[in-house]
Amino acid sequence: MQLTDFDTLTFDVYGTLIDWESGMVAGLQPLLKRTELSLSRDQVLEAHARHESSQQRYTPHLQYRWLLAVVYKRLAEEWGVTVTHDECLAYGDFVKQWPAFADSAAALGYLKQHYKLVVLSNVDNESFAYSQRKLEVEFDAVYTAEDIGSYKPSPRNFDYLLEKLGERGIDKTRILHTAESLFHDHQPANQHGLANCWIYRRHDQQGFGATMDPGGMPRIDFRFDSMAALADAHRKLVTV
Repeated sequence: MQLTDFDTLTFDVYGTLIDWESGMVAGLQPLLKRTELSLSRDQVLEAHARHESSQQRYTPHLQYRWLLAVVYKRLAEEWGVTVTHDECLAYGDFVKQWPAFADSAAALGYLKQHYKLVVLSNVDNESFAYSQRKLEVEFDAVYTAEDIGSYKPSPRNFDYLLEKLGERGIDKTRILHTAESLFHDHQPANQHGLANCWIYRRHDQQGFGATMDPGGMPRIDFRFDSMAALADAHRKLVTV
């Protein structure tokens, strides 16, 4: 199996292309400055992952920025901080300020010359519009949790992806699902028979950060520690 065996890359965005962990920690500063707890960065991210995953199961219809407002409220309660509804909403809106990884735009620009680029993301459409500007590329299709009415790792999201791409004549054997999260993306990609590419952004860190422990290691077809490394690997194949 080689990268050139595929003509469509389907992407997770947050954690893969957008540095959501840095964005989360920045957005949570009002809480962290007021809590009496001493929390490491990973403890903050793991608590966020736990509340976000739970909320996504209970309210799959809720748009992501509103869901994050609930997560902020749950974190405030856990950390013993009193917050207003407006503060919760401000955190949800902070997704628009989450930064792109430094290599994302250039890598996507290169890959766009060789693949269809498709988004499958746990986000709302308004928030994604701000992220897309940072990524500096036009995707061939964008499928969000708001469009689908559920959040990954729900199989519905991957069913939707495959149905919509199938309607465009794109067979799943030509799709390479490209993502960081083992929990949200690689496990369900395995279950749907998709080839996958792990962008292991946390390769130099312990734990799973802002994603839940998948409970077991999914099958991984390709692994790169950055989007730049993926683009470089493809470039070497086509210039031999």
